[in-house]
Amino acid sequence: MSVFSANQLQGFAISVFESIGCSSKDAATAAAVLVSADLRGIDSHGVSRLKGYVGLYDAGRINTKAMPKIVRENKSTFNVDGDGGLGLVVAPFAMQETLKRAETYGSGWCAIQNSNHFGIAGEHAMQASKRKMIGIAMTNATPFVPPTFSKQAMLGTNPMAWAFPSGKKFDLVIDLATAAVARGKLEIAKREGKDIPKGWVVDKDGLPSTDIDVLEKGGLLSPLGSLEELGSHKGYVLAGLVDILTAVLSGANYGPWVPPFVPYLPLLPNLPGSGLGHFLGAMEIDGFRPKEEFIAHIDNWIDAFKSAERINADQEIFVPGEIEYNMEEERKVNGIPVNNKVVQDLEALGKRFGISM
Repeated sequence: MSVFSANQLQGFAISVFESIGCSSKDAATAAAVLVSADLRGIDSHGVSRLKGYVGLYDAGRINTKAMPKIVRENKSTFNVDGDGGLGLVVAPFAMQETLKRAETYGSGWCAIQNSNHFGIAGEHAMQASKRKMIGIAMTNATPFVPPTFSKQAMLGTNPMAWAFPSGKKFDLVIDLATAAVARGKLEIAKREGKDIPKGWVVDKDGLPSTDIDVLEKGGLLSPLGSLEELGSHKGYVLAGLVDILTAVLSGANYGPWVPPFVPYLPLLPNLPGSGLGHFLGAMEIDGFRPKEEFIAHIDNWIDAFKSAERINADQEIFVPGEIEYNMEEERKVNGIPVNNKVVQDLEALGKRFGISM
């Protein structure tokens, strides 16, 4: 395990993105979104993904000179065509416009088509909470999840995030995948030589498995809830909700047609839409109740849950976003630990593009 500062990782990522054709501005935007994941401890969506973005560029599936644009609008709602660009750039572009609509109309809602992987959903939702609004962000993703009672990949991990402003040091951020586990968690477990629990994955026949290599053998991720008797149908329909809002509504690809993040998997024929889809929202609070009053009660909500009776006296109760905030504060001071396998991947990119770590 090696340790790097956020500035080191961000500078390296900027250089990589510029090397594949991004402008300085877009490279900086993309790198900032990536490193935000590493800072918050969501290592599966940080600089470890750089290799994947470069792979998609090599396969001709990312337009690094994309010019996202609004193609349809009606007051608070609008549709963005990402021009095949990095979702790390397309989503921030769309979120800024979403915030402007919220300031004008009380809320802003954006459906995005023709994009790619956009990093952690929470980073985009938090752009609203930083302005004392409520933020929402969702994306569909590579199909790796079957519906309950199926053994066919029809849905992605399809994460969704909500961010609520608070008067505390951190905002209340709910950011979760609708699969039992994010695919990146499997990659981390494999790199670290750890076993995976029953319920994370199923084999090619749809049966529960603990094989760390099961995805390479035709296996799939389980929906949130994991097993049918534990409520996998709830994860299935939540993932479906994300798929509809991000893709059916926007004109992106949905279900099994969502473009895979890995370049070695081909696109399916007869695509019903364009690229990957996202959905973003921002809501002003004052239309519901005075903003200061709402924030005071969010703080009260946090305090109430933090003081809930514990199973073990020495076991702290956390609220959504708190662990990530604590991790970010710690890593800003002590640096970001990067797995040796990821370091090797980054060094290989550095060698290819003539960039020093």
